[in-house]
Amino acid sequence: MPAGIAELLSAQGWAFWVAALVGVTILGLAKGGFAGLGVLGVPIMALGMSPVLAAAILLPILLVQDVFSVKAFGAHRDVAILKIMVPGACVGIFAGWALARFVSVSVVEAAVGLIAIVFAIQRIRAEHRGVPARLGRAWEGVAMGAAAGFTSQIAHAGGPPFQMHVLPKKLPRDMFIGTSSVFFALINWLKVPAYYALGAFTPENLWLAAALMPAALASTWAGTVLVRRIDGPRFYAIMHALMILVGGKLAWDGLSALV
Repeated sequence: MPAGIAELLSAQGWAFWVAALVGVTILGLAKGGFAGLGVLGVPIMALGMSPVLAAAILLPILLVQDVFSVKAFGAHRDVAILKIMVPGACVGIFAGWALARFVSVSVVEAAVGLIAIVFAIQRIRAEHRGVPARLGRAWEGVAMGAAAGFTSQIAHAGGPPFQMHVLPKKLPRDMFIGTSSVFFALINWLKVPAYYALGAFTPENLWLAAALMPAALASTWAGTVLVRRIDGPRFYAIMHALMILVGGKLAWDGLSALV
């Protein structure tokens, strides 16, 4: 390893590495099948570094993790859902990039978090009542796709809007995971030009991402193994619980910053 790179890696304090390793591990589990957990990656990493640095380091890691998650589950994707939601996501990502200077990240986090909590509670009640699957209208898919793209670009919180549209469909477990993995793999690649324009892909950031890559890939593999041991009903119960957890975290972060 070149001396300059070794100095760069050693210059980071223990708080950086603990937060970074925990963050990429959670992201790996999310990419491995526990959709929604990924929203927690940047906030956890931000405990040991600036949120801007965390986001810059994570995007290259996410792009590699996406390859593994798509390979594991992508064959089970629902193409009809992707055809509806991906174009909306493109519009949302562009809007997020264009309006970034005018939109408060805290407001977006608080709004998405509170909506996610209400939605998850509503879904849990619906499951207990035995409400059948709801296919949803095409315009709803486009709107939720746009919301996912926008919140992903602004606050790295694209999971809840995607789940709000797809969870009520009650897809088979592997199809839900596969559709989610393909959708967010596309979103992450669509975000690359904006991050490049912002100067996020510096050699230093890329070397830090490379140092964290083994932990990221190991946790992605662990996620794919663990999620396959969970049956459909239990998987959806976990997804609803994760939505409440993630929504609570987003709402707390957003409202705390606003107050």
